[in-house]
Amino acid sequence: MRYTRRDIGKAALGVLPAALFGGRARIGWAQAGRPNSRWAGVQVGLNVPYNFGKARIMPADEVLSRCLQLGASAIELRSQPVELALGSPPAVPEDAPGTATADEKAARKAAQAAAAIPLRQWRSAGVPGAAAQAFRKKYEDAGVRIEIVKFDNVYTMADEELNFAFALAKALGARALSCEIDTDAAMNGTARVGQFADKHQMRVGYHGHQETTPAHWEHAFSQATFNGANLDIGHFVAGNNTSPVPFLKQYHDRITHIHVKDRKMNKGATPPFGQGDVPIKEVLQTIRDNKWNIQATIEFEYPIPAGSNYMTENAKCVEFCKAALLG
Repeated sequence: MRYTRRDIGKAALGVLPAALFGGRARIGWAQAGRPNSRWAGVQVGLNVPYNFGKARIMPADEVLSRCLQLGASAIELRSQPVELALGSPPAVPEDAPGTATADEKAARKAAQAAAAIPLRQWRSAGVPGAAAQAFRKKYEDAGVRIEIVKFDNVYTMADEELNFAFALAKALGARALSCEIDTDAAMNGTARVGQFADKHQMRVGYHGHQETTPAHWEHAFSQATFNGANLDIGHFVAGNNTSPVPFLKQYHDRITHIHVKDRKMNKGATPPFGQGDVPIKEVLQTIRDNKWNIQATIEFEYPIPAGSNYMTENAKCVEFCKAALLG
């Protein structure tokens, strides 16, 4: 779906036409005034632009427009829209889809390696401070805080790139940086990244998948003071076949944010919220009742029903979390 400049302008004012949402305007998207997705003391956020069907690459203005339409007042933002807005070279191409041929995957890998070189050189020059501050101001003036910044491929970054990553996150006003967890046999990647986290005094939240066990995070915690966890409660249940609440309670001071999604146990499917085995309501209310500063970041991954779209389904997820926190 394409938006006109007029539509984007309306989004900022909170009056987007219902037609852009498949005709469903019943759940309070694009309300007048500043967005607010903090309920009962818990900040609900969005993983963007991932939640909109774009894993990494989407213009920063469109990301902001969609956040405003959904009433999101805080987000986990991937680095690519920011860096492109600040003048970085063209982004590293997306990974080849699972249906790609071996030749297509090899070509994509080669293109990624080639694109990484000018990006590394650009990052080595340091964060363009004025431009980063302007980026932050634009989002914050609209009512959207960038609380977490997600970086890819951190374990292959040069030292100057890791310094850049933390410096950029700070310039954007973030309280944490996020990345994938290193789960290879040695798990030394989290030790190196943790050194930079300690240096910059900024928590890094390692994102886990269904293969991630509590032991992986505990190992990372032992390597650096500012090593933390981005606890994906859906993947945790699917891979560990148990509730994430005990882990949440034990390590709440290490958890930067959670990813909210539903999953079935035994590496099962990802259904709409409330239809799987994840105790989403209990998790959210545990954060609420203990007043922990943990963003509940919606990560949209279930199949879009026929006749619906990303924005409609994201709005349902927001409303689910709101009802759980106010219930």
